[in-house]
Amino acid sequence: MKYDLEERTAIFGENIIDLCKKVNKNPVTVPIISQLIRAGTSIGANYMEASAADSKKDFKAKIAICRKEAKETKHYQKILVRGEGCGRKLKNLV
Repeated sequence: MKYDLEERTAIFGENIIDLCKKVNKNPVTVPIISQLIRAGTSIGANYMEASAADSKKDFKAKIAICRKEAKETKHYQKILVRGEGCGRKLKNLV
C-alpha cells in the first residue's frame, strides 16, 4: 500500500530513537531527548489507536493527537540541535 501510515509512523519512531542514540548526553540534552522520544514514538501508537477507533469522532480525535505529537516532535528536534551545540553534524541528521 502506498500510504501505509502504520508502517511509516513505526519507522519514523525507530528513526527518532536512532537519532537520539547519536546525541551527546549532557544536562541540557538528556531531558530533550526524553521528550523527543516520547513525542516521536507516540505518533505511531496514537495512529494505531485511531485505526481501531469505534467511531468517526473517536478517529478524528486520535488523529488530532497524532498531529499534535508530530508538531511537538518537530519542536524538540529543533531544540535538540541547539542543546547539542554541534550545529551542522546533528542538523544534517534531523
